Amino acid sequence: MKKEEKSQVIDSLVEQLANNSHFYLTDVASLTAAKTSALRRMCFSKNIKMLVVKNSLLKLAMERTTAKDYHPLLSSLKGSTAVMFSEVGSDPAKLIKEFRQKNDKPLLKSAFVEECVYIGDSQLDVLASIKSKNEMIGEIIGLLQSPAKNVISALKSSGGKLAGIVKTLSEK
Repeated sequence: MKKEEKSQVIDSLVEQLANNSHFYLTDVASLTAAKTSALRRMCFSKNIKMLVVKNSLLKLAMERTTAKDYHPLLSSLKGSTAVMFSEVGSDPAKLIKEFRQKNDKPLLKSAFVEECVYIGDSQLDVLASIKSKNEMIGEIIGLLQSPAKNVISALKSSGGKLAGIVKTLSEK
């Protein structure tokens, strides 16, 4: 690879790191071509962008990005590395868990989600359980609606009781 090509790849990676607040570093080595293709199709269907990158170029791109601190992730840049970019922090973890039901890879090396660093494959369950912004908003709205629904329900039911009492008294 020529120096200009490397520079273009690094610039592209810097741009993608700046534009995506969630990314996972995974190990996809030893996956067959068919399995890698299936993984790529799954990524595409879930709006996850997967790139296989050279560790040295990714390291340079991370060091060049000044807006965020990626230094804790540099230690996981060993062996074959694929980067998964997504808009929702838990989507790649869910995809990896789903794919690993039939395969032994990809392994999670590290992840950068919501300004937090997760290192090691043992963090996969934690990452899969992270709720997205829309899920949190829905949960909060549900919690806020619950007391109001209870009050309205109580008023409706006691209104019916009052009407029944008044009707019974008027009949006597």
